Amino acid sequence: MSLVIEAPPVPLRTDATGVMRVGKTRVPLDTVVYTFNQGASPEEIVLSYPTLTLIDVYAVVNYYFHNRDEVDKYIRQREVEAAHIREENEKCFPQVGIRARLLSRRQKQNEV
Repeated sequence: MSLVIEAPPVPLRTDATGVMRVGKTRVPLDTVVYTFNQGASPEEIVLSYPTLTLIDVYAVVNYYFHNRDEVDKYIRQREVEAAHIREENEKCFPQVGIRARLLSRRQKQNEV
């Protein structure tokens, strides 16, 4: 009898919006990598994101070690996209005067 060594597939999937998610969860790859790079162990990551499984987190970390340049490039691209979306949202919904508007709204509600 011979031992067959076969690597299981990496538990990553790309959703309809192009975001890479871990396993069958909504947790993005970015979150796992960021948390791991901040010093969290796979066990700590699972404690913080209980929908993840320990085996999936270890597999994603292993994938990250073997494909660090590609994953870092993907994360940088997502950060640029997020900055662009944030900028567009701030144009549509300016933050200037928001505190005053919210306080005014609260005061009107308290008067009723």
